[in-house]
Amino acid sequence: MQTEGRRRLLGQPARYHSGRDALRQLVRSGGLLGLWKGWLPNVQRACLVNMADMMAYDQSKRALLRHTGMPDSMLLHACASVCSGLLAAILGTPADLVKTRVMNDSSGHLYRGSLDCLVQTVKHEGFFALYKGFVPIWMRMVRVYAYLICFNL
Repeated sequence: MQTEGRRRLLGQPARYHSGRDALRQLVRSGGLLGLWKGWLPNVQRACLVNMADMMAYDQSKRALLRHTGMPDSMLLHACASVCSGLLAAILGTPADLVKTRVMNDSSGHLYRGSLDCLVQTVKHEGFFALYKGFVPIWMRMVRVYAYLICFNL
């Protein structure tokens, strides 16, 4: 359903008319296991983003406290969020791109898995193609972290 808006912008017909219709068609075409297509790259991305986020937030907060004399305040936590969001985006953007491409491979013939998608992307589009959408991804992460900090969640 997430790609239907893009399809409409490109002038392509909608594949699904509702969530129920999408579920019915996916089960019909790929069986019940078809609902889990792309789960591996999704888990890989989540692991990379969460690992980078947790490690970088704590380490950058400690470094800022130690080297800047900054008090433990909202500003310190916001700066640590910017740093952790940056590292999470650096590690997560390639995995996000691979996840999206594998999950959008409706034919199942473009990629044999995450690693194949990664290799093909670099081979045909260059290394920096892995970072398409980097700035919006980083800004989204920073915004979410800053929101959570401001509201003490």
